[in-house]
Amino acid sequence: MRDTSRADNGAVEVTIRPLRYSDPVVRALEDELQQEYIERYGDEREAPVDPDEFAPPHGQFLVGFVGNEPVATGGFRRHDDLVAEIKRMYVSHDHRGGGHAKRLLAELEARAADAGYKRIVLTAGVKQPEAIALYTSSGYTPASPYGQHNDEDISRFFTKELPPPDRSPVPQL
Repeated sequence: MRDTSRADNGAVEVTIRPLRYSDPVVRALEDELQQEYIERYGDEREAPVDPDEFAPPHGQFLVGFVGNEPVATGGFRRHDDLVAEIKRMYVSHDHRGGGHAKRLLAELEARAADAGYKRIVLTAGVKQPEAIALYTSSGYTPASPYGQHNDEDISRFFTKELPPPDRSPVPQL
């Protein structure tokens, strides 16, 4: 299990830890995310999620913390044998613009590659331009529609090939 922190160019450190999707910390951030969907779309956009889908070995759910405050979430789950799907990416309002989403996305990609996935897919809505900008700036390209929102004009679908996991040996001191 990794516990990662980074402070680039004076940015606020974010520590990323795996939590169960059913954890109260995750549930509180998910409630914020649902409120955001209501504000942007007029209704909840929640797709049915089985919490076990985000459990290893086929998935994982991560939370980014600034100090002890949970500020960002996201997870990946199995889409098929070689493809993971990223879901539930969210950064709380007071912590946007600090690079936390980009950092969390990179960690999700690394952990998905470690789990054996070769590619990522994800969906974002047109009323989430920040998310679409994050994904395209992170190397995601348009993909064929899939899943629950595949026939909605407001949904955009993306994919990205993952590099092989970093298996370089850890130097011993």
